[in-house]
Amino acid sequence: MTTTVPTRRSWQPAVTYGLIAVNLIAFAFSAKASGSIQGNMAALDVQNLALSERNTANGWWWTAVTSGFLHFGLIHLLVNMYSLYILGSSVEQFLGRARYGAIYAVALLGGSASVLWFGLENTITVGASGAIFGLLGAELVLVLRMKMNPTSLLIVIGANVFMSITVPGISLLGHLGGFVAGAAVAAAMVYVPELIPQEQRTRKKIESVGWACTALVAAVVIALVAVRFATYPDPQVYRYR
Repeated sequence: MTTTVPTRRSWQPAVTYGLIAVNLIAFAFSAKASGSIQGNMAALDVQNLALSERNTANGWWWTAVTSGFLHFGLIHLLVNMYSLYILGSSVEQFLGRARYGAIYAVALLGGSASVLWFGLENTITVGASGAIFGLLGAELVLVLRMKMNPTSLLIVIGANVFMSITVPGISLLGHLGGFVAGAAVAAAMVYVPELIPQEQRTRKKIESVGWACTALVAAVVIALVAVRFATYPDPQVYRYR
């Protein structure tokens, strides 16, 4: 007699796959609306979902989110989706789906906040790269927390920053904003709970403190986005005192 031993299904990065699917759907929508794959941002309905000076002046706050799922052409999409798969799978497996999703969301908004405050004029900004840079920031925090050698990751980060500076049309501000926001959330999750006295540390308390600090970072980023939409183009925004 033979028996079949049940095997555990291999782990899959479900949230990463879901994010990639949303980006692909958004690209299909933009290509259909514009009647072109490479000129997929041509339609007004698509441009109304991007991060731009006009949309911000209109108070269209949702563009801080929707812009993170649009891309300029197929190459832009494929490069970002490949990066999202590689980085996203790693961070999602290490931190779990909920915390990974939080990092991605806050990093996306962090990239938008940076563009809104420092690089909005005469630009149209779209792409998942702000959130992806947030995953880079999170991975750096995790590598440092585990006391691993960060050299290879720092080289990758440096190369990406160099490309952001030298290649035309890339939003350096969006990348930096996403990186800082993603790193801040990851630090809140893995470093702040260590401040709890050893004798009081429980899994529930560690998770509660981590999520509370994550919520604080998210609140700051959301406030930056909200204030910018509420005040733009008020001249007070640009006045130094």
